[in-house]
Amino acid sequence: MASNDDLAELFFRTTKRLRRTQAARLAPLGLTPAQARALRIIGRADEHGEQPLRMSALAEHLGIVPRSATTVVDALVAAGLVGRQADPANRRATLVTLTAAGREVLARMSQARRDAAGELFTALSDEQRRLLRDLLATLADDTSPPASR
Repeated sequence: MASNDDLAELFFRTTKRLRRTQAARLAPLGLTPAQARALRIIGRADEHGEQPLRMSALAEHLGIVPRSATTVVDALVAAGLVGRQADPANRRATLVTLTAAGREVLARMSQARRDAAGELFTALSDEQRRLLRDLLATLADDTSPPASR
């Protein structure tokens, strides 16, 4: 039986390999990992009709302080991927939205991520992929009490 240490190490190495592969495929887009994450979050808000997204909400989703989110958004604005405007309902708040170029880059990012995942998981059969998906979904479920995990 595998020890928890072995499982944790293998899981860590696998996620590290996936991140490296994705980073290599995303490099031609010229985005940092933080910028890519922010673009995905802004894009998801757009997909769910929650656009425009407040900067404070973006910072919360990213798990960073608002000032750091401003730095990330400044770079995305400079690249023409997002627009920024004052929130008409609250002059102190700033809203961010994807531009057409941002939607195009987001689509390219999604394809790069799918390609990277395909490259990693190609070693698995369809049945192994389904089993891995089910196992990861169980591990990702954080609704159970900590003692039962």
